[in-house]
Amino acid sequence: MTALMLGLGIAFISLAVLLLVLVLAFGLGTSGPTGVARSLAMIDGTVGRQSVARNELPAQERFVGPALDLTRRMAVRLSPTGTAERLARSLDRAGNPAPWTVDRIMGVKGLSLLLGAALGLLYAGLDLGGLVLAIILGAAGFMMPDLLLYNAALRRQEQTAKDLADTLDVLSVCVEAGQGFDSALLRVARTGEGPMAAEFARVLSEMQLGKSRSQAFSDLGDRVSLPEVKNFVSSIVQADRLGIPIAKVLREQTSAMRVTRRQKGEEKAQKVTVKILFPLLFCIFPALFVVIIGPGIVRMMANLFGTGSVFGG
Repeated sequence: MTALMLGLGIAFISLAVLLLVLVLAFGLGTSGPTGVARSLAMIDGTVGRQSVARNELPAQERFVGPALDLTRRMAVRLSPTGTAERLARSLDRAGNPAPWTVDRIMGVKGLSLLLGAALGLLYAGLDLGGLVLAIILGAAGFMMPDLLLYNAALRRQEQTAKDLADTLDVLSVCVEAGQGFDSALLRVARTGEGPMAAEFARVLSEMQLGKSRSQAFSDLGDRVSLPEVKNFVSSIVQADRLGIPIAKVLREQTSAMRVTRRQKGEEKAQKVTVKILFPLLFCIFPALFVVIIGPGIVRMMANLFGTGSVFGG
């Protein structure tokens, strides 16, 4: 009976977590105007949550929002100072995924803490072992969103490193063909795919909002923590301040980027021999030894002990 109740409790908690993830990921009930239509609606006037009946709010605002708000407050109290700023930087490096904000991540951290502690108590019971397991699972759940965000940022950095050389090639060709640097950035942002095109689009948006070119590219260097990007950003900033032709800077950066990409390819090729050593020792060599040496060992044992041939009598 106790095992049945424990299984039902774990099943209900897993179902609740699944429903929460689906609501957060797909934003149920949050469709509305976007782009220019949304801007015009904001100009006409905004409607606060207090002026709308509760049953007219979307499902996310009625159910998920208050729960995440409570867990967010708990996570903020348990987190050290500067956690919000660190999460904001991590979101910038991860490309600011659409459904996620700093407040939502803090809410999920608090919710994961409660779920981990509840699962630990349900599994081990209300004793010292259950308390220790609840603390461990709660701490793991509390840190899990940070690890997932760090992993997403790391994958995006790797994709940025792959796309950087090709993006700079297109940018250099556009500038050498006679386009202005801002126009070339706009073309790359519109026609390109990948993280670098998105970053260039953000640089253009910040410049349109009033930032200088040097400041916008400096912020790009802060968001993308790659040595190649930092070198490119510093070259563009110096060229903008000193009046050096952008086409020449882009040509040099493109050549250096090709050399860097070739060196990274050679480095990965040299690491293959070391990485393949352990699979060979523990997976392939034992099977080869069994296939090649196994029959000989069987025949030797048969001849030594006089048991006859094991393959034909």
